[in-house]
Amino acid sequence: MTLPVLIDCDTGIDDAIALTYLACRRDVEIAGIVSTGGNVPVPAVHRNNLALAGLLDIAAPISLGASHPLAQEPMYADDTHGPQGLGHAVLPDPERTEDPRSGAQLWVDIARAHPGELVGLVLGPHTNLALALEIEPELPRLLKRLHIMGGAINHRGNTGATSEWNFAVDPEAAQRVLAAFTGAPARPVLGSLEATEAVQFHQDTLDRITQLGESTGHPVAMILAEALRFYFEFHQADGFGWMAHVHDPLVTAHAVTGQFAGTRPLPVDVELAGTLTRGQSVGDELGRWGREPNVDVLTGVQPKAFIEHLLATLEAGLRAQAAERSGN
Repeated sequence: MTLPVLIDCDTGIDDAIALTYLACRRDVEIAGIVSTGGNVPVPAVHRNNLALAGLLDIAAPISLGASHPLAQEPMYADDTHGPQGLGHAVLPDPERTEDPRSGAQLWVDIARAHPGELVGLVLGPHTNLALALEIEPELPRLLKRLHIMGGAINHRGNTGATSEWNFAVDPEAAQRVLAAFTGAPARPVLGSLEATEAVQFHQDTLDRITQLGESTGHPVAMILAEALRFYFEFHQADGFGWMAHVHDPLVTAHAVTGQFAGTRPLPVDVELAGTLTRGQSVGDELGRWGREPNVDVLTGVQPKAFIEHLLATLEAGLRAQAAERSGN
């Protein structure tokens, strides 16, 4: 039996790795993909998702999400991910066609089709999920569980001084989602920066992905290698050295395996009004608000075990796809 997953992403280098990881797992059914603006504008995200889905034989519906955040102007991270979102990689023209439904409507329809079974995975801003909640307020009870890459709890930001990118792009949407899922049968799992930044790719990881592309000829392995080379260059220019923080795949792997990190319950909200802290995810560690925990925050990450699992999954899955296409 396969696990149905809806992935809402702003693809994005690390989003592309997460999407490829899911496509390489035989125990996962990608039930839907929502293209959300964030790392690059939503038309570029959508083109990336359509092209990658075609190259990875993903049959799921792919819907175009909202073009703007709920209450502020868009902002993009082309300096981090490249002008088209995948660094130095050049994708072919997509062979897949988009689903005519909005991203919000796809959330609702897929959740209704898999009541109590669907895993929701938000790897970008929360805009489309927030809009979906307006259509179907019962989404928190229709989903099996929601998994989020976003926020920073007692950790520096990577956008503002205290804010993480996915929350900072659309703080109102993130706040609405956390509020709506308060009291859900299963608390959302929040993979925030203090957890995801434990995952660091170095040259040996880049080498393995490059070798995978060279040995199999699978176009997605070669795309990921070229995308990661850009990501390494960005991190080096940003003062981190020749490496890359790779956020989304950890949250994705934990969502479908329950491994490579633990969790701890915490009340979390999103700052909307602060002149210096707008978009910050605030965790009430001391219980001053008097609220019950509304998320389970990832903690105790096992980065070496996770990276080996990720690479082994990509190697097995992409080799198998390449072999099937060549008839071997």
